[in-house]
Amino acid sequence: MLKFATISLLTLATATPALAETVDSERGDDIVVTASGIEQPRDEVGQAITIIDADTIARRQSVDVVDLLATTPGVRFNRSGSTGSVASISLRGAETTQTLVLIDGVKVNDPSGIGDGYDFGHLLTGNIDRIEVLRGSNSVVHGSQAIGGVVSLMTATPAEGFAADASAEYGYSDTLNAKADVSGTAGAISGGIGGAYFRTDGISSAAVGTEKDGYKNFAGNARLKVAFSDALSLDLRGYYINADLDYDSFFGAPADSADVAKLDQYVGYAGLNLGLFDGNFTSRAAVTWMRGERDYYFVRGTAPDYGYSGSNLRFEYQGVVTPVQQAKLIFGYEHERPDYDFFGFGSTDSQKADIDSVYALGIIQPVTGLSLSGGVRHDDHSQFGGATTLGANANYSPNAGATNFRLSYGEGFKAPSLYQLYDAFSGNAALRPERSKSYDIGVDQSLAEGRALISLTAFLRNTDDQINYDNATFTYGNIDRTRAKGVEATLALKPVDALNVTASYSYIDARDRSGRPAFDGKRLPRRAEHAVSLSADYDWSFGLSTGATLTMVGDSFDDFANNVPLDGYALAGIRASFPVSGHFEITGRVDNLFDADYATAFNYGTYGRAAYGGVRTRF
Repeated sequence: MLKFATISLLTLATATPALAETVDSERGDDIVVTASGIEQPRDEVGQAITIIDADTIARRQSVDVVDLLATTPGVRFNRSGSTGSVASISLRGAETTQTLVLIDGVKVNDPSGIGDGYDFGHLLTGNIDRIEVLRGSNSVVHGSQAIGGVVSLMTATPAEGFAADASAEYGYSDTLNAKADVSGTAGAISGGIGGAYFRTDGISSAAVGTEKDGYKNFAGNARLKVAFSDALSLDLRGYYINADLDYDSFFGAPADSADVAKLDQYVGYAGLNLGLFDGNFTSRAAVTWMRGERDYYFVRGTAPDYGYSGSNLRFEYQGVVTPVQQAKLIFGYEHERPDYDFFGFGSTDSQKADIDSVYALGIIQPVTGLSLSGGVRHDDHSQFGGATTLGANANYSPNAGATNFRLSYGEGFKAPSLYQLYDAFSGNAALRPERSKSYDIGVDQSLAEGRALISLTAFLRNTDDQINYDNATFTYGNIDRTRAKGVEATLALKPVDALNVTASYSYIDARDRSGRPAFDGKRLPRRAEHAVSLSADYDWSFGLSTGATLTMVGDSFDDFANNVPLDGYALAGIRASFPVSGHFEITGRVDNLFDADYATAFNYGTYGRAAYGGVRTRF
């Protein structure tokens, strides 16, 4: 059991404030997209945002996106076994289904899931170049599901001229991980294509099991941009995942079984960008599409026993007017049509809905150092009717960015899923949307000419009409109310050019406030109160790079009644890389260095100590 006397690590980190993770991508660490839906300087944003850039992804050598997210403040995750098993992310104690997920700007939450959640289990780092994590409700910009926040993942923008890179890694449990990307620009056309392949014998997903559960994953991505003129361009993007997972049956307690799950996920974006009046009026019109197909087999080699497919076709229009340099008006219209299909156990089901949305957001800088944003959105759902959300935030710097004070208020809503509305046995067509109100206050302080940064944020979120299964009526109902409050701290240090240290801590008190005697006041499941992450990387003069990450997570519970405890844990990992020529590099890492025995979901297995080695090349 991990008691948080280990919080002394935070005290140590506080004594050495540090520089936040830097960004080497084209946007850079001073530009974010998730806050307002357009590129925006960070010192105009009042919301808490963490950037995980391409350099950090490469240095950490992580395979799973969730392992990267777990080192950011305010994030809690759980995974049901081997790589590829169901993995979920909670932001600031919200439900995992209340996290909006974007890949290259496309909403990828699964309409065929019980709560429209996104399964991070199949999302590996091979194709990902940048991640933005926005914490706090933000439905004005992003619509349904942005109650806990937004995780936006982006593939690399095409290089100027020509660029190519590739890597391969092998290690524990016959694991092979390989990827390659090629991109370039020729005149008005730029594009790129990439692919990643992963396979492993895995571990037993059931904690008591002895049979390994293998996994295969192929992911591909492509981009094409055509600039017809300085004012008009076409933007095409695509992402694809094919996965094959052996898993242990979850009907009852997890146990060894021959079950198999297969997934195909398609993501597409086609957009036109138009700039008029010297760029003071820009328009973006796009069609996006996501489809996920999941088939489940009791025995490999037979026809699927049951399966789900969900898709979401969206039309988006966004306009940005800049009447003066100190002001922007962002407005838009969206239409989306989620649908899902189910087959199995002698029945089939198909459902769909339509959602129309309009929004407007204003950003102004009335005086030097002060940025104010505010907006409103209205969504009209074909089943439950309308939902209006508001949001506002402010960022003030009295000293040209050395100190930034942040304030944020955001409202969020989540539409009932198609399953919750229309399932033949448990659906309830009278469901209302879940609603939230989120409050932030924070400060960022840069020191030592940018070599040190300390960031502190306090937050509170109340969520009403939360949907859960009602054992009294045997249907879904708006029966829950929850509250989450806490503190997030990020510290980092770059005392010399060769050394980068980052640390984060978050305290989350997420509790049931439904009034139901068995649950009221109890902590929400799988949401530890305390989590600490500390990473350090050093570049030696002779080319060697070494690094280590320590993550500590406090105790939690696996159930709403708080009867099934999950002990806290500490995980350590080390890594190294060494260039053998101008274009080739050798890499190696050891995960769970001290072979900790832990669980993020009750009765599900986790990896012990595991070592991997590989090679990278870049041209």
